[in-house]
Amino acid sequence: MEIADVRVIGLTHSLPEGAGLGDARGFGRTRSTTLLRLVTTDGTVGWGEAFVPGSIARATVDELFRDDVIGMDPFTVESLAERTYTDPYHFGGSVFVQSVLSAVDIACWDIIGKTVGQPIHRLLGGRERASLTPYASTMYFTERDRPIEEPIETAVEEGFTAAKIKIGSGLGDDVERVRTAREILGEDAHLMADMNGNYRPDQAIQSATALAEFDLAWIEEPVPPENLSGYREIDRAIDTPVAAGEAHYGRFAFKRLVDDRLVDIVQPNLARCGGLSEARRIADLATTENVGVAPHVWNSAVGLAAAVQFAASLPAYPHARNVPEPTFLEFDRSPNPLRSELLESPFDPTGGTLDVPQEPGLGITVDGDAIEEHRTGG
Repeated sequence: MEIADVRVIGLTHSLPEGAGLGDARGFGRTRSTTLLRLVTTDGTVGWGEAFVPGSIARATVDELFRDDVIGMDPFTVESLAERTYTDPYHFGGSVFVQSVLSAVDIACWDIIGKTVGQPIHRLLGGRERASLTPYASTMYFTERDRPIEEPIETAVEEGFTAAKIKIGSGLGDDVERVRTAREILGEDAHLMADMNGNYRPDQAIQSATALAEFDLAWIEEPVPPENLSGYREIDRAIDTPVAAGEAHYGRFAFKRLVDDRLVDIVQPNLARCGGLSEARRIADLATTENVGVAPHVWNSAVGLAAAVQFAASLPAYPHARNVPEPTFLEFDRSPNPLRSELLESPFDPTGGTLDVPQEPGLGITVDGDAIEEHRTGG
């Protein structure tokens, strides 16, 4: 069995004028990503996602991947990451190369799972896990004025027992947003806060110190991803766990976060970090050094499915059985048909649990009509 066809499918969705949402860095109205469809010589189809615009993914596939992928045995996928680091030598670790690698890797694992009749999380060595704990990624900054409590109230109504909110626009606003979320969620809920790299270390430390009373599960991206010394300064100054990784690509970038103890939790995005093979290596690095792992998810339904399979494969180590901790899965609550409409059976995070598909591969069936509706050129 070999890969016979590679199809690149750019997708986009735009919110109405004035309805942009985002983080402390600014607003956006357009969501873009790219699906990759691989077909083998025996007709098996595998789906993957590259979290970059379609035009960029197509050019990267055509220039660097297509010749290697056509004719490739999907069971050899784990060697593909190593080849990208050495050829092309000078830019193999770039976000565009790693994103396309992610799509190819995920699609190959989907094919492998379908071929052997097992869900990917079982193939990655995970225990048989039926569900995850989704946390609502919500309380975005918005162009339109709305009560800040509204998205958290909605999350509670939907049954979420954990949520991550956006902060990073100043000390006073940070405290107001976190206090509001904590009061609505309740004392026993898990609450995280995402600064999206908008602060200097001293600003992040000041905010984290003021927020300590609200018992945050973690503070995410307090400084820009390239500010490694800033992460070191923050982690030494505060007691709240620090998380990062959505803007880091490949095992070597994550190795620095882990080896230098810059964060307490790493957050690989499966559609950018190098895919499932590289994410497994990242998880091995992290858990070996007693660092937590929680995938970042802001993708289409295919990237979400890959994150679900990866999260379900994570080992319980280092947590003892008498110190239970949820296996978290980020679930974006912004309006996004690329997440909610691409599958014949969409993921349902409401009610406080998220079922892990037990069907072979990614365990999903992609809706071709929905793809065509949101498809873009390039």
